Amino acid sequence: MKRLLCLFSAFVILIATLMTLNTAPATAGSWQVLSGQPILAEVDVRNKADDKLAEIGDRIDLNNSSVRSFLDLKGFYPVLATKIVNNGPYEKVEDVLNIPGLSDRQKARLEANLDQFTVTEPTEAFVYGQNNVNNGNYD
Repeated sequence: MKRLLCLFSAFVILIATLMTLNTAPATAGSWQVLSGQPILAEVDVRNKADDKLAEIGDRIDLNNSSVRSFLDLKGFYPVLATKIVNNGPYEKVEDVLNIPGLSDRQKARLEANLDQFTVTEPTEAFVYGQNNVNNGNYD
């Protein structure tokens, strides 16, 4: 029985080896043109999220940011950041100072960091699922 099992295993290995000899090895980064026509141009693919990130740079967009975006700002995460995100959208950066229920300390922290923020139109790629953005109407 052991010999039969060994012969069967050897046969399976032989068949598998023969099958791999007939196929060309795939190499990383190689492209095959199956239609025989040359590729004429390369297209730069961008989406709305890439465009928005290029527009805002390294600032925090008050209308298109999550609470986690405020991690690097001392004293914002999570309480003040949650208030900012939940009270949007904003028409201008200074509107963030009008959030109801802000303490004097929170207002002072916001005023000291206004240059870190920007405001653009809410974009679905960043705020999908938030019910306070344009009443559910996206770009």
